[in-house]
Amino acid sequence: MAKTANIPSSPAIRMLQQHQAAFELQPYAYEDHGGTAVAARELGVDEHQVIKTLVMEDENHQPLLILMHGDQEVSTKALAREINVKSITPCQPAAATRHTGYQVGGISPFGTRKALPVYMEESIVRLPYIYINGGRRGLLVKILPADLINLLKPIAVQAAR
Repeated sequence: MAKTANIPSSPAIRMLQQHQAAFELQPYAYEDHGGTAVAARELGVDEHQVIKTLVMEDENHQPLLILMHGDQEVSTKALAREINVKSITPCQPAAATRHTGYQVGGISPFGTRKALPVYMEESIVRLPYIYINGGRRGLLVKILPADLINLLKPIAVQAAR
């Protein structure tokens, strides 16, 4: 995939550029509370390939990221078992912004304010390419799963339901 000229700036995009990752910008018309269904519809792609970045925390309020297919939900019980903690809950929007530096709806796993552990639904690696947030609402990047893995070193889990 070729790099795109006139790239809007975000910490995610700067990280991808710094590491010379191959990616394509995929802007779309953002809708509040539209989620991955809107992104998939606007881009004309399968929602399964649109990967959401969710900010969660364990029982000790330690934050983490979980990357999940857009058409699937995270089983917090399964995730807690997989990573050996008592419980996992979604972060409140203000906490998610505080941990990542991104606004909810525009959270990218790349270039987060704090280094956070990243977990990824294991089946993501089998996709030919994925669409994941570029650090702004209405902006995804198309990237190979292998490039995401090389950059983020996520831990593969089975937490989809």
